[in-house]
Amino acid sequence: MHKVLIIDDDEGMRSMLMQMMEREGIESIAAQDGKQGLQCIDSFLPDLIITDIIMPEKEGLETVMEIRRKHPEIQIIAISGGGKAGPESYLPSAKHFGARYTFQKPLNRKTFLDAVRECLDPGVPGQEQE
Repeated sequence: MHKVLIIDDDEGMRSMLMQMMEREGIESIAAQDGKQGLQCIDSFLPDLIITDIIMPEKEGLETVMEIRRKHPEIQIIAISGGGKAGPESYLPSAKHFGARYTFQKPLNRKTFLDAVRECLDPGVPGQEQE
């Protein structure tokens, strides 16, 4: 069974993403910020990490860089609703630092799940998002 770690400071988003993973038969756990998420990696050993970009404690870009440095084998999807500068400012940086896919909130369910499937099963076609 595939395992996904969801990192997002918004409880509603974490819950929605966990429900999406459950419906796909994917085991998932959630963390409320990058610091907590990084602490979960070694014990949970996820195949994929879905992380928000704008979060307190340890924000998403820093989290992506640290995951890439310590666990280059783990796939990453970055999501963002923006912040003061808007998601178009942060998401290209997330891709540059190692996220395979990036998505603006609100998510398009089908496109997002296609990307999740592609990350977990590389033979399954997905659509890359910029």
